Order: sequence, then structure tokens, then C-alpha cells
Amino acid sequence: MNKFIAACVQNTADRDPAPSMKKLGNLIRQARDAGSDLIMTPEVCHMLEPRRKLGMEKAQLETANESLEIFQSLAQETEAWLLIGSMAIKIENEQRMANRSFLIDPDGNIIARYDKIHMFDVDVGEGDTYRESNGYRPGETATLATLPWGGLGMTICYDMRFPYLYRDLAKAGADFLTAPSAFTVPTGRAHWHVLLRARAIENGCFVFAPAQVGEHAEGRKTYGHSLIVDPWGEVLADGGENVGFITAEIDVSKVAEARSRVPSLFNDRPYAAPKKSN
Repeated sequence: MNKFIAACVQNTADRDPAPSMKKLGNLIRQARDAGSDLIMTPEVCHMLEPRRKLGMEKAQLETANESLEIFQSLAQETEAWLLIGSMAIKIENEQRMANRSFLIDPDGNIIARYDKIHMFDVDVGEGDTYRESNGYRPGETATLATLPWGGLGMTICYDMRFPYLYRDLAKAGADFLTAPSAFTVPTGRAHWHVLLRARAIENGCFVFAPAQVGEHAEGRKTYGHSLIVDPWGEVLADGGENVGFITAEIDVSKVAEARSRVPSLFNDRPYAAPKKSN
């Protein structure tokens, strides 16, 4: 069990779930036909509704969620592990949703969940302003799941700018880190590859980053370039700017090899933080 095939699906989500789910189903089946054992989708892969009110109306509770049920059926059909990068999940008696990632086993069981902790509240320039916290409630708990091949640390998109989250996951036993995303084009061009390679290198982990790509409803654009990065920081696969999927053979022994060459996880030392200057 030291090797397996990982796949990152790259899609352009519609503003409604039905067309998105049809396309995702086809891509997941194709990835499985290509030999993939673990298939991962991007952030909010089933629906990218730019208007908050409409998004709330279209979102469903986890307990009665048509799209989630389809993903569970796809896991059973393909007999593959599925990491659903995230979905917009309605929360009962709340005015905000959860940006929630799911790990589903080949029997269709939900093995782990993770709610995105860090909200994308930014002004990226050129008139692009995002306030994710207006529509989503931030999570409060990091999630480490168990795959047949090792530990999986679950994160989502903007989380990748907070290295201590990944450090904690690696120290808790993560061999693989997921960062499903719907990255903006300006930040993608500047930071995407650098941040993901850094998270892999500093923790000696594989990083899997399935990403949305292309133009969505009302002109929103996402960067694409889904990535699979090895623990030494080498990019094993890059999805470019087209809908589809990428795959790479994952040799789990590379985790121990990278950490033995540069044992930064084990060289961490406590220190007194500097006092804030006036």
C-alpha cells in the first residue's frame, strides 16, 4: 500500500447544482477509468452562485442534500475514495452556510468533514473584493482523516496562507494535505504555485490542490492549475487552464525520505514571541 494514483478534477461550476453535478460525475468516472484510487474535486465544486441570497436559497442541509447523495453514489459506483473539495452546506437556524469538505470511502460512507476555517475577506485589487464571511460561517476545528495510505490533512483554499494550520496537521500525522480551491486569477498568478510548494516543502507532505477554472456566472473567473506536489516541492502534475483532471502516482515513501533529508518538523523549538512594538 505504499503507492496509489491520485487525481484532481478541474471544473467550471455553474450557478446551479444540476449541470455541475452532471459534469463532475463524468470527470470522476473518467478519472477512475484512468486508474485513480483517490479522486478530489475543487472548492464549492457543485455550485458557484455569486449572489449570496440565491446561494442561501439553493444550498441544502447536509442531512437531505441531493448533490452529496450523488457523490456518495459515485464513490460506490467507482469504488474509489472521493475528497469532495467543498460544498455550500445550509446550516439550520443560521443565516450563513458552511464551506464544507467531505471525505467519502468506496462504500459511500462519509469518513471525515472539515469546515473552512479562514474566510476569504480581501481586496485583491482591480475592483475585486470578496467577503466570504458574509455568506459562510468559519469553522473552528482542524481535521485529520485516515486513508489506506496514510494521514490526510483537510484544508480549503484561503487556508493555505496560514502555515501553522498545516504544521499542526503534519505533526498530528498528515502525510497528505488537501487544498481544494476556487482561486482568483490575480492571486493565482502571483501566489498559487509558490504557496502550495511551500506547504509541501516545509512539512514534507504531498499536497493535492484541485481547483476550479474558467469563467463563471456574472463574470467571476477562477485560476485553474490544479496541482499535485510531492514532499520535496516538485510539481508532479499541473492542470493548466482547461476543464479535465490530472493524475500522479503517489509513492508514500517519499514523505519519510523528504523528512529525513530536512527534518524541520522535528527541529521545531519553542520560543518567546516578540512583543508588539508601539
